[in-house]
Parts: sequence; structure tokens; C-alpha cells
Amino acid sequence: MTAKLPETLTLDRTPTPIGTALVVTDEAGVLRAFNWTDYEPAMLKWIGRRYPKAKLVEGQGPLRAKFDAYFAGQTDAFDDIAWDGAGTAFQRTVWKTLCSIPAGETWTYAQLAERIGRPTAVRAVGLANGSNPVALVVPCHRVIGSNGSLTGYGGGLHRKRWLLEHEGARARAAA
Repeated sequence: MTAKLPETLTLDRTPTPIGTALVVTDEAGVLRAFNWTDYEPAMLKWIGRRYPKAKLVEGQGPLRAKFDAYFAGQTDAFDDIAWDGAGTAFQRTVWKTLCSIPAGETWTYAQLAERIGRPTAVRAVGLANGSNPVALVVPCHRVIGSNGSLTGYGGGLHRKRWLLEHEGARARAAA
């Protein structure tokens, strides 16, 4: 059974303290993609591959209030947002598990691999984490290196650091 793909996607350019966010939702308000304007070409290419027949329109989307609330300090504002990352079964398992990391906490890639029952799949977990198309709502920024250092984040380490500090997490930057 194949899920019906959206016919229209709304791209909301949402201002935040760390840059303009690109929030893409479908007709039902389901989050389909998220990124920052400095990564817009890659995100548009990804959307074109995943949703080739969808019309992309710009305008204020239904999730703007949730993003405003998060950046105003309500770190649980994303807890009830519906999302669809259009990934493999393994990726979806990783992304769903990421949602169980509470704001203010961090896990290592090894802890994440352990949580999904695949303790030797640390690299695969890292790749799935890095391919998360609905970042921030699916909080891949809460995953850090085994030595406690910040590691890659698609939006840039400066944003990862800001997001973790905003949520009250303690993590030290990679030297």
C-alpha cells in the first residue's frame, strides 16, 4: 500500500533568532520538510524528488504559531506536530526514536543505536539522523558525539549549539 502523495505543499519562510526557517507542509498541515534558507536549493531538490507532482506555493503555513512558540521558549511546542519524512523503514525508526529525546537532554549516536535495538549500527544511525528531512521537529540536533562534543548538524554547528542552549542542554563544542 502506497500513501497518497500531497498535491500542494506550502513553503512558509519563518523568521527565527538563528535565521529564516523553511517550513513545508501539505494540505492537511503535515510537516513534509524543514531546513534553513542557506540550504534552500538542496531542500527544493529533495522535495522535487520525493513529491514530483506537488505544486509548491509560498505563504504562511499552519505551523507558524508552533515555531514562534518554540523560539519564544516553549520547547515542547513541536510535541504534537504531525510529520512525514518520506524515508526508509530504518530511517523512520531512527526519526521516531529521536522524538523521544526530551528537550534539554542529549543522546550519543551509540545510545540512539541501542534504543532502536541495533547497538552495532552506530554509523547507519548517524546517516539516518543526518538525512532527517524534518529537522528540529524531529530533534536530530539532540544527538552528540560519544565524547560529549557537538557533531554535524545539517543547519550548521552554530545553530545546533544555539538550539541545545535554548533547550537547556549541556554539550561542549568539538575542539
